[in-house]
Amino acid sequence: MLEFVATRSIARRVPLVVNAPGAVDVRVTGDFSSWNEKGVRLSHDGGGRWRTVLSLEPGEYQYRLLIDGAWQDHGDADLRVENPFGSKNCILSVL
Repeated sequence: MLEFVATRSIARRVPLVVNAPGAVDVRVTGDFSSWNEKGVRLSHDGGGRWRTVLSLEPGEYQYRLLIDGAWQDHGDADLRVENPFGSKNCILSVL
C-alpha cells in the first residue's frame, strides 16, 4: 500500500534592507530568481535605504545586488562565496 504524505511549503517572509543613498534603481537577484537581471525591485524609503520582503522557503540562497545596473555586494551580508566572475555572491540563510 502506498501512502502519500502531503508536504506543506513553509515560505518565510525575509526582509531585505540595502543602504544605497543616491541610487535610482535597486534590485536583488540570485538563485531564488534564476539570476534574472530584472530581479526583485526594492522600494526607496526616502532616507537612502531600499527595502523589500522576499518570500523564501528555508534554505541557503546566493544573491547579488544590482544598483543602477551595476553588480554590487550587500554590505550587510555576513557570508560570501566566490563566483565564476571574479567576485563574490552574498549568502542568505533562511531558517
